[in-house]
Amino acid sequence: MIDKRIASCRDAVADIFDGATVMIGGFGEAGSPIELIHALIDHGARNLTVINNNTGSGHVGLAALIENGQVGKMICSFPRTANSTVFPDLYRAGKIELELVPQGTLAERIRAGGAGIPAFYTATSVGTPLADGKKHEMFDGQEFVQERCLTADFALIKSLNADRYGNLIYNKTARNFAPIMAMAAKCTIVQTQECVEAGDIDPEVVVTPGIFVNRIVTVENPAQESKLVNAGVTYP
Repeated sequence: MIDKRIASCRDAVADIFDGATVMIGGFGEAGSPIELIHALIDHGARNLTVINNNTGSGHVGLAALIENGQVGKMICSFPRTANSTVFPDLYRAGKIELELVPQGTLAERIRAGGAGIPAFYTATSVGTPLADGKKHEMFDGQEFVQERCLTADFALIKSLNADRYGNLIYNKTARNFAPIMAMAAKCTIVQTQECVEAGDIDPEVVVTPGIFVNRIVTVENPAQESKLVNAGVTYP
């Protein structure tokens, strides 16, 4: 019997190793797997390369992971947002690396990784420093830049519902990067608000099929990043 349920977030992230590449879902706080990230902080894996849309807010979630010195490099589109101070300060101090990627290019690099496409061409960064050192080609008289795919050892994502097989559905924009990250990682770990019985999710509405999911942990009342930030919470 296929059963991908794991007892706790701690157990779910227990084999994330030093130096791993980890994709973390979330568009700001929408879809951010706060509990899995906090479990990763407690686990203590270091020198991680993290792929995310941004670098977190306040001193919780991804920002806390960075502040705890566990991230060696960020690959993201928005390293600075309204409530982000941790990453900018560390970056200015030369204590963390940054690979800045336009948001659409970031999504396509992840999608390409999950689809087995090693590289593609885009015009997005032509004429900017982001194109420096990359291969350029002309197609129909227009210049394009080659971008390599992104894959990861682990993906941490959040869903609204899951079943024991790992079939997932999401809550509106909380879906964001999660489906493509699940495809691009060797091991996909999901925190879900509700784990239902096999067959309770209509196959026609499944967004991420269970074949792309390795572990599921139920977090019935997930934290909301904005509430933690506004309350001045610091983790750990």
